[in-house]
Amino acid sequence: MSRRLRLILLVLGGLVLTLVLAAVITVYLVLQPDRFTRMLQTQARAAGLELNLASPASPTLFPHPALDLNGITLNAQGASAPILLAARGQLALPWHTLLGGPTVISQLQIDSPRVDLDALQDWLAALPAQPQDTPPNIPRVDTGVSINHGSLVRGDEVLLGNVSLEAGSLISGQPFPLSLSATTADGTPLQLRLSATPRIKGNTLQLDNVSVHLSQGGTTTLVLTGNAHWHGAADAAARLAGKLDQSDAGQYDISLVLTPANQSNPLLLALKLDGPDNHADLRLPPLALAQWWNRLDDPQRPQLSVPPGSGHAEVSKIDVGSVSIEGLTVQAGDDVPAPAGTAAGPAKAGAGKQTPKRP
Repeated sequence: MSRRLRLILLVLGGLVLTLVLAAVITVYLVLQPDRFTRMLQTQARAAGLELNLASPASPTLFPHPALDLNGITLNAQGASAPILLAARGQLALPWHTLLGGPTVISQLQIDSPRVDLDALQDWLAALPAQPQDTPPNIPRVDTGVSINHGSLVRGDEVLLGNVSLEAGSLISGQPFPLSLSATTADGTPLQLRLSATPRIKGNTLQLDNVSVHLSQGGTTTLVLTGNAHWHGAADAAARLAGKLDQSDAGQYDISLVLTPANQSNPLLLALKLDGPDNHADLRLPPLALAQWWNRLDDPQRPQLSVPPGSGHAEVSKIDVGSVSIEGLTVQAGDDVPAPAGTAAGPAKAGAGKQTPKRP
C-alpha cells in the first residue's frame, strides 16, 4: 500500500471518528436527564405525589436512547410510608424526542418495585372527589409499562410476589393490552391477560371487545368477554359472559351484568353462576360491598356482619384459606341497600358443614 493511500485512509478514519464522537456528545447534551426528571416530578406533584431518586438520572444510548433511574421512591405528599419503592427504572426515549421533537417517553421499565397497598389506598382516599357532571375522558398514554420481579404488600405482609406486568399504550380507538403474572403468599401462580379498545362516544367512555383471561395454578381458569361503558360517577354499565373452569369441580357458565345507579337503586352487579353442584344468582352493590369489606379490618366496628346484596347461592363445597365449607346455602332478601349508611337486607344461610382443612 502506497504512503499516499495510507495517509488518505488515516485522514478518513480520523474524520469518521470525529463525527461519531461529535454525534455522541451532541445526543448526550440533547438528552438532558434533568429535563425528564423534572417532568416526572412535576407530573407526580400534580397527582398529589412526591417522586425522589437516590441519584441523578444517567443517560445511555445503547441498545436505545434511555435514562436510567436508581433508587425510586414514590409517596403521597406529606406521607411517610412510601407507595412504591424500586431499585431501578429506565425511561426509553424515541430518537425524534432527542432531535428536538415533543417530549415523549416510549416505555417505562421498573425492576423490583415494592407497592404498599395500605399507602396506595390512603392516597386514593385523599384525592378530591370529581364533580358528578365531569365528562369521562381517556388520558392519552403513549408510554408502555414493563415491570419485573415486583411485589404487592400490606405493611409487612406479602400479598403477591414475583409480579411481572406488561402494558401497551393507552390511546383512544386502539386496542389496549395488559398481561400480569404473580404468585400468591402460598406460592400459587396467577396469570391475567386483559384487552379492550377504549374510545369516547359523545359523553360516554366506551370499552369495546373486552377480553379477560384469568388462571390460578393449573386448576382454575376464568374467561370473560363483553363490553362496557361509563358516563361518569356511578353511571356505568357492563355485560360480560364466559366460562369458569375448575379441574376438580367442572365447568360453569358465568355472567356479570353491571347496571347504573338511578334515583331508586345503587350501582348494581348481577352475578349468575351455573354448573355442577354450584348455582348462584346474586345482586350485589359494588360500592356498599367495598365499604363492608373495608370495615372488616376496622377494630372500632363489628368484625362479623352480613354483606350487602340479595339473591341465593347453593355451593356444594368452598375452600377459604384453612377452612373448608360443604353444603352451603345462602338466601338474601330482595332489598339491596344504598351504597352508604344502609343495613343489608335480611339474609339466612343453610346449615352447611364446616371443617378445617388438614395441613
